[in-house]
Amino acid sequence: MRGRVLLRRMVDAVLPCLSCGAVVAEPGSLCPDCWAGMGFLAPPWCHACGRPFDVDPGGAADQMLCGPCLAKPPPWGRARAVLRYDQSSKPLILRFKHADRLEGAPAFARWMARAGADLLADAEVLVPVPLHRWRLLARRYNQSAVLALAVGRLSGRAVVPDALVRVRRTASQGHMDREQRLRNVAGAFAVMPERQDRLAGRRVVLVDDVLTTGATVGECARVLLAAGAAGVDVLTLGRVVFGD
Repeated sequence: MRGRVLLRRMVDAVLPCLSCGAVVAEPGSLCPDCWAGMGFLAPPWCHACGRPFDVDPGGAADQMLCGPCLAKPPPWGRARAVLRYDQSSKPLILRFKHADRLEGAPAFARWMARAGADLLADAEVLVPVPLHRWRLLARRYNQSAVLALAVGRLSGRAVVPDALVRVRRTASQGHMDREQRLRNVAGAFAVMPERQDRLAGRRVVLVDDVLTTGATVGECARVLLAAGAAGVDVLTLGRVVFGD
């Protein structure tokens, strides 16, 4: 017993920061410098897409919309994210996404549950954005499903990790503009027929790692709504804020 306690104390003494690797006191946490450097998003933000406003436009929170959402409302209802996807958060998220650094999932889920509290209060089902089967085989896990399951455990909401399937392998979108991304993901997703009854008439929160132009989550939201979902909101760990 004493040996296990000693071993645990030794392990705790060398816990690395999720971002830079510096020693931290708690597992799955950031060191003070990395925490201070992260761009945590907060209101006021666009009610529809979650883009933060530089200046509070005033008015009711559910009526504050950015110019693009006023001109063309997105197919989802509301989108919320934890972090600006920038030079501080990008290494953190990419290591989680590509380098098997899953130890951050519990902390990310706590952050997402806070940022998306209003979405989760209304949600009945959480659904992750799927990977194509060949990409899943290469990566061995779907980072969006890992996040959805962790948020589901915290919020008590049901998670249907295989509700959506990517029926067509799409090109990497890292260097595509919005119109190219829209064409790239058009028709790429479908609802699994045997999961449709778990979506029909229910409010869904779609979970992904990063919201960039909204092309991917928008296509997923359209598919979910066509399958009978009562509404779709979007919750992500990171969000690109154009103009940064």
